Amino acid sequence: MSNLSKKATISDRRRFISLMAQSIGLSALGGMIWTGYIQEAKSAPLILRPPGAKNELDFLRMCIKCGQCALACPYDTLNIAKPGDNMPVGTPYFIPREIPCYMCTDIPCVPVCPTGALDESSVSKVEDGRTVLEIKKAKMGLAVVDEESCIAFWGIQCDACYRACPLLDEAITLEYKRNTRTGKHAYLVPKVISDVCTGCGLCERACVTKKAAIFVLPREVSQGDLGDHYIKGWDKADEKRLKNVSTEVTTQTTRSEKTPQDYLNDDGGLFNNE
Repeated sequence: MSNLSKKATISDRRRFISLMAQSIGLSALGGMIWTGYIQEAKSAPLILRPPGAKNELDFLRMCIKCGQCALACPYDTLNIAKPGDNMPVGTPYFIPREIPCYMCTDIPCVPVCPTGALDESSVSKVEDGRTVLEIKKAKMGLAVVDEESCIAFWGIQCDACYRACPLLDEAITLEYKRNTRTGKHAYLVPKVISDVCTGCGLCERACVTKKAAIFVLPREVSQGDLGDHYIKGWDKADEKRLKNVSTEVTTQTTRSEKTPQDYLNDDGGLFNNE
């Protein structure tokens, strides 16, 4: 083999090795980036969805990231998550402090959803024999008041959130509380009615403090879960939850096989260690 041929072969080998190294590097980088995107696609921190959104897991399963809801919003309330937003990429969300939901009566973002990720039935009612949209039924989140930073709780007159609420005197009410510091004055403080609040965020947008003292959180974050252990004895409708309570005995012993009467009347009674 001539020297020229040898040099060409060595050069080809070097070029091949160099290309292989570059390919491996690009593949690794691509894998890291893709892994980051996947992590974002799985994560859903304190994120607020449009009206009618199904629970987060079902929403992420059904949303095809088409952006039709954002295009339909006349107020540009809805954002579409981008890589780096630390939200599921391509999904719609809104930030009340920037642009809240303005509670459109025709809810244009919902009917355009092609998959039902925004469930039209959850924001509709039957009226005069026909189904109509009802924005008051939306449950985008729940407003929470930070009493430490809300100036109304300091005794400073402020009703900005109350006045901004589109469901005036329904979703947010004002309560009088005695000012124990002076003994002569009263506080006029906001109270959120959780059953009525839609989570639109207009109150958060209107709050006068540097960082909003009233803010909207997803309901699964802001609310507890009572479970089936307690019911409102004065509320007949609440008794329906008892249907979910299991009365089946799960611990079987020689003692639990007896009826309470037989057990108490047996020799040894309460002191029987069986």
